[in-house]
Amino acid sequence: MENLTWIEGTTRSGKTAQLLAHLSGLAERDRVETGTVFLMFAANGDNRLVLADRLAETIPASVPVTTSTPAGFIQNEVALFWPVLVEALGLSPQFPMKLRPENEQELATQVWRSELEGDALLVPGWTEAQTVRRSLDFLLLAANSGIPAEDLSTLLPEGMPNGIAPVEVWEAIAQAIVTWRDWCLKRGFLTYSIATELYWRYLLPHSLYLEKFTQRFCGVLADDLDEYPAIFRMILAHADSLGLPTAITWNPYGKVRLGVGADPGALEKLRNQATVLDDTSNIASDTIAATWGELLVTAVLDPVAVPEPIEAIQVIQSTSRGELLRRTAEAIAQAIQQEAMTPGEIAVIGPGFDAIARYTLAEILQKQGIPVVSLNDQRPLVSTPLVRSVLTLIPFIYSGLGRFLDKDAVAEMLVVLSQSAQGSPNQSWFERVQIDPVRAELIVDHCFQPDLEHPDLLEVTEFPRWDRLGYQATEAYNTLREWIAQQRQARQQRLITSPVSLIDRAIQSFLWRGNYLPYDQLAALRELVETAQHFWEVQGRLQLQRRFSSDALDTELSPEGRFLHLLRQGIVTANPFPVKPLEQGQQGITLSTVFQYRSQRLTHRWQFWLDAGSPRWLTGTDALFGYPIFLEGRQGRPWTADFIEQSHEARLERILRDLLGRATEQVILCHSDLAVNGQEQTGPLLTLIDVAEEWSLATLETAP
Repeated sequence: MENLTWIEGTTRSGKTAQLLAHLSGLAERDRVETGTVFLMFAANGDNRLVLADRLAETIPASVPVTTSTPAGFIQNEVALFWPVLVEALGLSPQFPMKLRPENEQELATQVWRSELEGDALLVPGWTEAQTVRRSLDFLLLAANSGIPAEDLSTLLPEGMPNGIAPVEVWEAIAQAIVTWRDWCLKRGFLTYSIATELYWRYLLPHSLYLEKFTQRFCGVLADDLDEYPAIFRMILAHADSLGLPTAITWNPYGKVRLGVGADPGALEKLRNQATVLDDTSNIASDTIAATWGELLVTAVLDPVAVPEPIEAIQVIQSTSRGELLRRTAEAIAQAIQQEAMTPGEIAVIGPGFDAIARYTLAEILQKQGIPVVSLNDQRPLVSTPLVRSVLTLIPFIYSGLGRFLDKDAVAEMLVVLSQSAQGSPNQSWFERVQIDPVRAELIVDHCFQPDLEHPDLLEVTEFPRWDRLGYQATEAYNTLREWIAQQRQARQQRLITSPVSLIDRAIQSFLWRGNYLPYDQLAALRELVETAQHFWEVQGRLQLQRRFSSDALDTELSPEGRFLHLLRQGIVTANPFPVKPLEQGQQGITLSTVFQYRSQRLTHRWQFWLDAGSPRWLTGTDALFGYPIFLEGRQGRPWTADFIEQSHEARLERILRDLLGRATEQVILCHSDLAVNGQEQTGPLLTLIDVAEEWSLATLETAP
């Protein structure tokens, strides 16, 4: 590939700056044809926002550049050139509709219902939801690797280790995946997996598409290529064959997405055909990696190495994890109160970040007025009380949904939806509620009428001692009953066309009212509305197609019931994405998993490594099941214990070098002798923990 420039370097070595300088040089050297732009990729949406800002700061406005992610580009290209695919493959001429992951899982479950209820797809130890999700992941991994879905019938039986499931099961799963793909294409539904296969298999080689490619783009650049799927090699190869200049950056200690769709090994083969600018010896001088990186990595990975105490590595130890969380939060608070640090200069990073750790740290720090930012906190949407309360309203308006109600849910709804529009703007929504939990329980015990078809809230006088409720609670309850009655009437008059309208009305009536809700609650409500809108758009297309087709899906639940069931499964998360980073002065303490932190390419003065003694630093939990058989270097070969061990060690080395390259001053290892489950911690970082000095207030006094 004579037009490919390969810029290689370690974490924060200036690779992106070199890429932008290369882009500027291309713009000066070559005359850009009118109407063409440079196409520049970033690994994910958040990285793309940061890259766009750097482009605006360093590249003249006269240089035409468009930014994208691999996923976004592929989906947009398939939609843009859908008529080409329709003609080439005889697809449905209707405009394609993208399926969100939750809709993908819900519809695939319906398509595979008969197989799931039998033994055809039965993998011992897997739940139905796991079977569906992992089967869909197989399609994703195949599409990203450039493997036709039809080849899964050979790849899965040959590649899966013995003992997981019989060969017949893998063959049945492969056939079910092809059935699902064809079912979607027949109806014009596109998942990312299906769009990716259409792109590399049919659109990218198409002569018309290649002709238009050169008319639209004058060069292709990719930042952090080590995070991209294997099929990106095809895109770069086609761009090169068309005479377009191409350039990429590569971090040998990156590869964060290996196991979740990326195949660095397949892409690294391009290096032999490129003009290489190797700057791996250049390590950012202000980082711990520059001073202690080699020594620390050797101490962890070499079992015979005898590490010595390192000034930049300290430890906070305790017996129990609960005590560790408290001590970690107190150490952070001390640092900030001593003005040695600002909140935005500190990150707490762990191989996994459970809800208990997030809540405990945030609760202790926020009580002391210290802001906390939980990075990509992918909690189920239904875990938010505001969301649960809005969903609890739906069975009172739509018939046949009484099975989704219980007394606890109704009581919670009464509390959450009884907030007053009056009061101080500084009050939280809970401080505004007019029905407290005790009164809500009393009301539910006497006034909630369960019914599978038509559950109801009865008059408050059904409670013999209703006078004990007080005026405010009684008025709030009557207001809610009146609102429900109005919505029932509006639905009968067809003024409410779908639960989307009902959800919007509930938010406007009970939760918003001009109040300033916290960001995480606003994000959850926004995600609820977006999820509902997309769900009913899909239902609308399915309903339209049922008029002209006899192969409608069999389901016991109404669309409203399926929507509630979908959210109850916890598949949908309240995770606005991408999120543009805040200004330095507005940032709080960052709480993040290792995977999220590395994906976002963050840097902090101090890093607290939570659960430093955990084995998960080595084993990890990020990879999709079965990913090794989709890697170009291992296709069709079962993974072995040796392969897994080597992969874990290589991953640990990348994590250590990358994190140390993102810490400029101090790493504090946070270790408890016992894990959450009470077992003793036996992770790979114990060698560092054993020799590290105990963190103390003196650390602050000597901090630069």
